Amino acid sequence: MNDYEKFLHGKSQTNVMQGFDPLWIPDFLFPFQKCLVDWAVRKGKAAIYADCGLGKTPLQLVWAENVVRKTNKPVLVLTPLAVSAQTVREGEKFGIECRQSRDGKVVKGINVTNYERLHYFDPDQFSGVVCDESSAIKMFGSKRQKGVTEFLRRMQYRLLCTATAAPNDFIELGTSSEALGQMGRMDMLGTFFLNDEDSLHPIWWGARWRMKKHAEKVFWRWVCSWARALRKPSDLGFDDRGFDLPPLKYHQHIVESPLEREGFGLLEAVTMKEQRAEQRATIEARCEKVTELLKTGTAVAWCHLNPEGDLLRKFIKGSEQVSGSDRDEEKEEKFLAFSQGQIRCLVTKPKIGCFGLNWQHCNLMTFFPTHSYEQMYQSVRRCWRFGQKKPVNVHVVTTPGETRILRNMERKSANADKMFSELIRYMNEAMTINKDKTHDKKVKAPQWL
Repeated sequence: MNDYEKFLHGKSQTNVMQGFDPLWIPDFLFPFQKCLVDWAVRKGKAAIYADCGLGKTPLQLVWAENVVRKTNKPVLVLTPLAVSAQTVREGEKFGIECRQSRDGKVVKGINVTNYERLHYFDPDQFSGVVCDESSAIKMFGSKRQKGVTEFLRRMQYRLLCTATAAPNDFIELGTSSEALGQMGRMDMLGTFFLNDEDSLHPIWWGARWRMKKHAEKVFWRWVCSWARALRKPSDLGFDDRGFDLPPLKYHQHIVESPLEREGFGLLEAVTMKEQRAEQRATIEARCEKVTELLKTGTAVAWCHLNPEGDLLRKFIKGSEQVSGSDRDEEKEEKFLAFSQGQIRCLVTKPKIGCFGLNWQHCNLMTFFPTHSYEQMYQSVRRCWRFGQKKPVNVHVVTTPGETRILRNMERKSANADKMFSELIRYMNEAMTINKDKTHDKKVKAPQWL
């Protein structure tokens, strides 16, 4: 490659490797996992968007162990609430030493804590950070996104892992890029997107952005320069044997609503106020339906309102509720008890328990509709994940007025599928060509170079 080609290649911000040759790739990893770890260690600052059950925890721990061995400094693994203890147990399973810390005390090697306790830690003590379920920082301008991004700013090695990289919109990838030090969110928007509103304040989160027509291919290739995505091993060219998912069956149950709107009978709830009113008016009827559906078997009852959780705990025999008022230690104890089969039915909210936990022993759940595609997807994937042996049944209990919510979920699901498909397509292109063929033509370097 001549000097001018190197100049153009550098301007593309692709294939910049800031890591090192892996020092340890253990045999317990599957071949596709070894490939991902090798790439992420060499990359140095990377994202792995792998579906649930593909082994993100061992990937993270092996990556972290490589960084510890290379730098002789600790690595911090950030997880959602209650996943820290599970990560430590996974480390014991694979023979990788790691310790959970709740108060900022740091030990040699790998330290594990949850996002809520990040403020106790000093970034100068670490050489690398892993963000498990990194969609936790997807919301631009949020307190968590700002805190994590600032913590990572001077970090030499960084790894983001999640199954839902940008569940609501492609532009949410900008917060991941910024956290990795690739391109700031606003720089990404200005490079690849247009603001339809021609807003004088494009930094506003509510501004409407769409991708430039000529930029789609370049955008996905840029994302693939710092991220790898897969829904199954064959997306990386490996064998899917052992990673086949059982059937997933959705069942919709409609509970009649007592509300009438403006004298026209039962209409679709349009505004958030109307949707909330219908949900509150049907709490008892919906909880009774859930109780009927979860009479037997190991199950999860997902809810969103405190009164829903309280009623479900009261109605369902053999159930235990994990609520927001529980201490962190209590939440972890209940989640562990459910994972070990000591609790028959778990009642909780998606924002508390839908991220990172492994519940392959359970194949039955109920869910009330929500506008959050990520919460719905992650809740289902606690049970419907690689390693599940039985068909998974998801019972969606809804009302006649919630059709708008269901349509919104379908739209977000289609967007998420498109994002994953595009990532995988361009990722495979990037892995099979040495460089962009657009720059194959030899040209004379300008004088000013």
